[in-house]
Amino acid sequence: MARFDLTDEEWAIISPLLPVQGRGPDRKDDRKVLNGIFYILRTGAPWRDLPERYGPRATVYNRYVRWGERGVWQGIFEALAQECEDALVFIDASIVKAHRAAAGSKKGNWKKVLAAHAEVAQVRFTRL
Repeated sequence: MARFDLTDEEWAIISPLLPVQGRGPDRKDDRKVLNGIFYILRTGAPWRDLPERYGPRATVYNRYVRWGERGVWQGIFEALAQECEDALVFIDASIVKAHRAAAGSKKGNWKKVLAAHAEVAQVRFTRL
C-alpha cells in the first residue's frame, strides 16, 4: 500500500457513498481510481505524472471531473461532515498560494488590489 492510498477503514466509509454502476462497461476498480485521485490532490503532481499503479491517467482524470459535475464529491463531503461532530471549515490565506500573475494588475492599480486584500483578510474562518 502506498502512502496516499485509502486504508481498509477509510474505504469502508467511502465505498457506500459512491454512485452505483450504471449501464455500459464495468467501471475500473473504484478504490484504485480514488487512490489515484487522492494521490494527485495530495501531492499536487500533474495528471501526466500519475503512477501507473493507479491505472490509466485518463480514466482517473475523467472519473474525477465527471463525479465533480454530477455532485458526487459534494455528496461525499456532506456525508463525511455529518459523521463528525466538530465539522468546521477553515479558510486561511496563509495556506492559499496564488500564481505570481495574481499579485496585481498590470496597470499598477494597487489601491483596488490592496482594498480587495483588506476585505478578504477580515474573515478568518466559517463555521458550518
